[in-house]
Amino acid sequence: MKRKAARTSDGLKILQHRYYAGKPRSLAALEQARLEDGVARTIQELRRKAGLSQRELAARIGTTASVISRLEAADYESHSLSMLKRIAQALNKRLEVKFVDVRRSRTA
Repeated sequence: MKRKAARTSDGLKILQHRYYAGKPRSLAALEQARLEDGVARTIQELRRKAGLSQRELAARIGTTASVISRLEAADYESHSLSMLKRIAQALNKRLEVKFVDVRRSRTA
């Protein structure tokens, strides 16, 4: 006998169930979007903490302000490791890349 799902008014639970439950492609897209957004936010936050404008950071790494603007956009998908290393060096930071167990990171 199929169990009836408990009703809820929790908007996040409703959205999670409607758009992500049992949909691996949707979950993978969400995970990718979270990753891209996290990278963009980190670049922007570090640049601001350093007191730099996009133009100033761009000058330090030999690119243009429009490139920095794209890198700081949440929907930008082409962050390269070499560019991230240049940004880290310009901001006196060390870049670290982690591999995380999929089971731990698959929460919507």
